[in-house]
Amino acid sequence: MRSRGWAALSGVIAGAAVLGVSDLVALATAPESAPITAVGAWLIDIAPPAVKDAMIAAFGTGDKPVLIGILLVLLAVGSAGAGLLELGRRWAGVILMVVVALGVAVAVISRAGADVGWFGPVAIGTAAGALLLRLLIGRLETARDAGTGPTRRTFLLTATISGVAAGFTVVAGRALAGAAQAADRARTLLRLPAAAEPAAAVPASADLQLQGLAPYVTPNADFYRIDTALVVPNLDAADWTLRIHGLVEREVEITFEQLLAMPLIERHVTLACVSNEVGGSLIGNALWLGYPIRSLLEQAGVRPEADMVLSRSSDGFTAGTPLEALQDPQRDSLLAVGMNGDPLPLEHGFPVRMVVPGLYGYVSATKWVVELEVTRFDAVTAYWTDRGWSAEGPIKTQSRIEVPSRTGALPAGERMIAGVAWAQHTGVERVEVRVDGGAWQEAALAGSVSDDTWVQWSLPWTAAAGDHELQVRATDRTGATQTSSEQGVVPDGATGWHTVRVSVV
Repeated sequence: MRSRGWAALSGVIAGAAVLGVSDLVALATAPESAPITAVGAWLIDIAPPAVKDAMIAAFGTGDKPVLIGILLVLLAVGSAGAGLLELGRRWAGVILMVVVALGVAVAVISRAGADVGWFGPVAIGTAAGALLLRLLIGRLETARDAGTGPTRRTFLLTATISGVAAGFTVVAGRALAGAAQAADRARTLLRLPAAAEPAAAVPASADLQLQGLAPYVTPNADFYRIDTALVVPNLDAADWTLRIHGLVEREVEITFEQLLAMPLIERHVTLACVSNEVGGSLIGNALWLGYPIRSLLEQAGVRPEADMVLSRSSDGFTAGTPLEALQDPQRDSLLAVGMNGDPLPLEHGFPVRMVVPGLYGYVSATKWVVELEVTRFDAVTAYWTDRGWSAEGPIKTQSRIEVPSRTGALPAGERMIAGVAWAQHTGVERVEVRVDGGAWQEAALAGSVSDDTWVQWSLPWTAAAGDHELQVRATDRTGATQTSSEQGVVPDGATGWHTVRVSVV
């Protein structure tokens, strides 16, 4: 028998057993304690901003599945190595598995909300994998020494059965975890109350309905998702509470039922991620239903020395929001429970999240929010500010070209250049387009609900054959035009004019 190949395969089978058994045990404790999830979340926490930006730039909202895929590949390679070590070096491969498991345990216990019970999945999974590895390598060594006959068949049968069983545990664990999250009965059965203050109707003129142009209201399924949660928190709305504390006269704690009983308001608000490159897609506009955060802060009685609110998610993420923005009566900062007429989707923060117009999400849009600590910027720092991002993140005026796209040749003739622009909480005054570095031409602005949303724009264009460069810039209602100076997303958002090159035939 080719022992080394079979030893490597035995290690992979044992590694699959570790993963599958760990996932199944984690379902009985906490999904976040599953090894792949915990290690992935730990890597997200320690990754430098440049790595995070590179992942988002390369894979967009698919960055988390890619990370999990990378970890699975590393698991397979490491497990194969353990199998090779175990062959002829009794217990060497098992020791490697235990050492790796100890490192994983450190990552597991470092997660927010972790307790000693979170050691269970990795410990039990590693024990199962180690025993299986020792069994398979022992039978492989016996078969190798015997050469042919029953011992060889015994090994092959053992390896086949073990492989099928390990694969089944992996599939079952992943499927059950997904089913548990998708089967959130509280969300399925929830009926949101009618808004005490409905949003203004979206004018028909707000959506130009051009092919390739993003709709004025982004469907929930298409709304971008950027966060640090590898496993979407599956919170029971019946158990959810929000605690407001810190520099306040009195602590306030509300339940989900109490929140729904408050006079909720509807607002269209555009959200943007600070990692959105110029012309990027990490932005969306939705109708949100929620309760004004300033009203809850009034109940708590904010002390004069406070200037920041540190919000915490159930998964440990924190964001530092300027207190002024949350208390501004002209800025409808919400504890949101609804999105586009439905309860918040799980991946967008169910049961409750923050929505703050005019600020990038990393300082304001906390999902699965469970705590608001009234404090000061000079006293505490938040998740991304600890990693080199600016403490305050006002959204920069931006615009992008969506029609025509840069892919494919464009037929010559009368065409339309169109896109969206945003200057949240300030409003877009005008959008200008230029072709091939020529004079700036003012585009027509579509309608909008408020200054807190993006706006579509369009400009007719006679497209002549050849290669062309299209550029766009927006001016907000203070008269400030977005800068041509190019800057990356770190530390407070990208700048520059979106440029699209098209070929006309």
